[in-house]
Amino acid sequence: MAWKPPSRVTVVEVGPRDGLQNEAASVSVDERVALCRRLLEAGVPVVEVGAFVSPRRVPQMAGSDEVLRRVTGRPGAKTPVLVPNRKGYEQARAAGGREIAVFTAASETFNRHNINASIDESLQRFAEFLPDARRERLWIRGYVSTCFGCPYEGAVEPARVVEVARRLAEAGCDEVSIGDTIGVAVPTQVTDVMGRLKDAVPGASLAVHFHDTRGTALANVLAALHAGITVVDSSAGGLGGCPYAPGASGNLATEDLLYMLHGMGIETGIDLPGVVAASRALAPRLGHALPSRYLQAALSSRV
Repeated sequence: MAWKPPSRVTVVEVGPRDGLQNEAASVSVDERVALCRRLLEAGVPVVEVGAFVSPRRVPQMAGSDEVLRRVTGRPGAKTPVLVPNRKGYEQARAAGGREIAVFTAASETFNRHNINASIDESLQRFAEFLPDARRERLWIRGYVSTCFGCPYEGAVEPARVVEVARRLAEAGCDEVSIGDTIGVAVPTQVTDVMGRLKDAVPGASLAVHFHDTRGTALANVLAALHAGITVVDSSAGGLGGCPYAPGASGNLATEDLLYMLHGMGIETGIDLPGVVAASRALAPRLGHALPSRYLQAALSSRV
């Protein structure tokens, strides 16, 4: 039987958080608010707007409380913020947050480098506030980094990914995003890992988060769609390089993803020209061209 694509895919926009935190240039609160608003106006259903992390470690995310206050309220849209611990959770709630995200990894070494904690320790931190979030009926997203490869450990066993994702779902996450942090995955790996996860994480939706460091992101999305996954993370303009591969592309560009999905007849509810306009407005602030192939084509043809 021929494969039938899903009728609809939910695109989760991570540019204002995951994208900008990996950019060298600092973008002001006003500019981040404008980016988020343009993306929401383009119909993006989920826009990750910031992170309640230490401004000393991640100065690009300073002022996330103000960004969150100024962009919430579009009917039907989610504006999650990343919270690493109880303090971040309380800050997000004080700013009116109704959607939060937590993050850990499938690689112990990466997790220690990234958040100075083991996988178990990170999950223990989440246990300090996720029960409260559940009681308050917040929407909770969990990220698992390095699901296909680690810059320190190399290949990552799929069983480790399954175990961490299962524990996040059991902790109360409504959705678990499976990340290819350094952009090493190929479609056969995606098929294998997502097939295992669908059986092991029945209580939460699954999403994929691919980086295009080696040019395989869209191929990996297609493999995920074949596996039945209908939530895909991406970043406007391809914001955010790969911190472990200087000069390489980072996040999959939202424009490139939308072009493929729409061309396949898959609905997203998103206006592609609106996303292009959001990326184009921000690009001069970053000091370099954005890597989205669709955006580059649109700019060269004056679309």
